[in-house]
Amino acid sequence: MEQLRIKTEEKREIKSCVFTGHRELGEDFSPKKLYEETEKLIKRGVDTFYSGMAMGFDIMAAFAVLFLKKKYPHVKLVACIPCYGQEKNFPTETQAHYAEILKKADEKVLLSEHYYQGCMQVRDKYMVDNSDVMIAYCKKSKGGAAYTVGYFKKKYPDGEIVFV
Repeated sequence: MEQLRIKTEEKREIKSCVFTGHRELGEDFSPKKLYEETEKLIKRGVDTFYSGMAMGFDIMAAFAVLFLKKKYPHVKLVACIPCYGQEKNFPTETQAHYAEILKKADEKVLLSEHYYQGCMQVRDKYMVDNSDVMIAYCKKSKGGAAYTVGYFKKKYPDGEIVFV
C-alpha cells in the first residue's frame, strides 16, 4: 500500500529584497520607516538588497542598507546600474552620493554599456527576478516604480511587498 502524506504549505525562504520607489519623495516619505522596515527584514533573514541606484528612493534605500551594515556586517548591497553613465544628469550632490554608494556596494551589476529605451525596465526586471520580497515607495499608478511593483505582483502573486 502506498504511504500517504499530508500536504503542508512550504514557506518560501526569504533571503533577498528589491527596493523600488519614486525619484521625487513626497512629504509623507519617512526615512525612519525605510530603515525600520529594512532592519525588520534583516532580522527575518534577508541578507541581500538590490538598489536600482536612481535618484530619490533608490539612493535613500542604498544608504539605509549601508548604515545597517555597521550593525549587520553580513548584509550585502547590490547596486544595479541600468546603463553606464546613469548618474551623468543627476545633480552634483546626488552624483557624489551615487559614487559613495558604488564604492561601498558589495556587488555592482551593469546591465548595459549604453542607454537605450527600456534599459530601466530591464534593470527592474533583473532585480525582481533575483528577489524574494520588496520594499516600495509607490504613490502613482504609472511610471517605473508602478511597473516594478506590478511585475513583482505578477511574478510572485503571494509575494510580500512592504510599502513605506
